[in-house]
Amino acid sequence: MIKVFTIEKYIDSIKENLQKNSDTLVENIKQILDFQFYNEIELLDFEAFNQPFNLSIMMFSMDRQANEVFYEGKDNNVFSGSHQLLQGVEYYNLPDDKSNEFWEFYEQSEEELSKGEEQLIVDWFVECWNKANGSSIKFPAYFVFHDDIKSLDLHKNK
Repeated sequence: MIKVFTIEKYIDSIKENLQKNSDTLVENIKQILDFQFYNEIELLDFEAFNQPFNLSIMMFSMDRQANEVFYEGKDNNVFSGSHQLLQGVEYYNLPDDKSNEFWEFYEQSEEELSKGEEQLIVDWFVECWNKANGSSIKFPAYFVFHDDIKSLDLHKNK
């Protein structure tokens, strides 16, 4: 009997679907390199919002106390607040007729699948960040999953 769902097939499918969106993410990161950032911004937080099979990424301008920084002046060229890098990217396509089978498979391997999925997204973002020369941003920059307590320092790759 051929297994419809395997960890390897699932991970490969996610990797393939993320790669389809690499050019968009690279271009969107390149755009922020030219932003005129508000002088009270102390760091940038790139936050991934990960719903089942769907990913959005926002950039937030922050201070060191993890508060979002806003500019209330009149210069329209000054950036602060948030900026959408990706919205609603589907990274896995679940066939409707296989939903029950998939969720049984997912339940059995949830820890490994979840860990693999998260690592793929992080590695993919870092790859796009590097292609876009994101490290030229002068601020400390971090990649984090929404509501997670750990983040990746994009300049130190730790």
